[in-house]
Amino acid sequence: MIYIGIDISKYKHDCFICKDTGEVIVENLSFDNNKKGFQQFLNLLKPYDNSNVHIGLEATGHYGLNLKLFLEKNNYSFMEFNPLLVKEFYKSLSLRKTKTDKVDATVIAQKLMSVPYKPNSCLFYHKYSIKSLSRLRETLVKQRSKYKVQLTNILDMIFPEFKPFFSNSFGATSLYILEKYKTPEKVANMRDFDSLSKTSRGKFTYAKFIKLKELAKNTIGESNDIFELELTSILNLYKNIDEQITLIDKQISTIIKDLNPPTLSIPGIGAITCASIISEFGDISKFSNPSKMLSFAGLEPGIIESGTMFSKGKMVKRGSGYLRYSLMNIALTVIRFNTTFYDYYYKKISEGKCHRVALSHVCKKLIRVIFILETKNIQFDPSLLK
Repeated sequence: MIYIGIDISKYKHDCFICKDTGEVIVENLSFDNNKKGFQQFLNLLKPYDNSNVHIGLEATGHYGLNLKLFLEKNNYSFMEFNPLLVKEFYKSLSLRKTKTDKVDATVIAQKLMSVPYKPNSCLFYHKYSIKSLSRLRETLVKQRSKYKVQLTNILDMIFPEFKPFFSNSFGATSLYILEKYKTPEKVANMRDFDSLSKTSRGKFTYAKFIKLKELAKNTIGESNDIFELELTSILNLYKNIDEQITLIDKQISTIIKDLNPPTLSIPGIGAITCASIISEFGDISKFSNPSKMLSFAGLEPGIIESGTMFSKGKMVKRGSGYLRYSLMNIALTVIRFNTTFYDYYYKKISEGKCHRVALSHVCKKLIRVIFILETKNIQFDPSLLK
């Protein structure tokens, strides 16, 4: 068996290669992060059967993506390690504080030899794609929320009565009016009721049309060229980012429906949230039990015990913040769609736990359910919940 440890960096990668007997084949090789460098690395592996090659590397974000895809394309598997685990493993081997790329590659190879080999899933590319899209979507959603706040601030100066008038302040109808008329003076004189009725699919009645014009005529807001320019600029940014989110949602939905993971069968979990959860966890078969998934999400409590002292504190919040955010949000939804989750939530509330702590317990239960569904490849059955 051949063990290879690779230290990933932006412009080059370092590798250490040895046999399971401990015999060193390549003590240190640096190859560039380009086609020529990848081919140089591949040439080293050609003498060995693919099934006898175990490759380990750290999870270092996008820096190692091209190498991972290259290995997958050439039928080589690899196993990723959390950099923190590699760091702690190195501490257990030596008291020295030497840290070089060569040393890191060697330590990764030693770490690889010390644990059962759990290679990447064959769906690595698809899960990385939805992970990247899901994270981009969350970034855009947060930016869109900032634009909503800025639009609200501008409307409070120009036309403060406008936003409370609509049940959906930034729906299709309100955005149409803002984009076309912008100022209260123009809203007070608008005449295209038919266009507004068509945009709202008949929900914007003639009575509302007259009422809005009356509000615009008697507004206490003040408008000028500067405020109008601000409104136009922020409105354009808001609409552009909203369109991008819609496009990303369609792409995520297409990919996740093709994958059709069992988690999607849980009532209350849609394509977008399922994509976020599944992609952040990655290959769930790598987790031997739900507790490790819980730890990966950073939802486990910190425990300190020494002598007579024992403390069980707050959740550690390590791991993926995106995953933790998705799980906490989806917990609010699943308690609405399933009586067992609902009863479990209120059981924790009755025990004196606050809302957020009770939700975290629902997340833990949800993770246990996801683990069973994904590892056994079965659909959700509410009758089996306890």
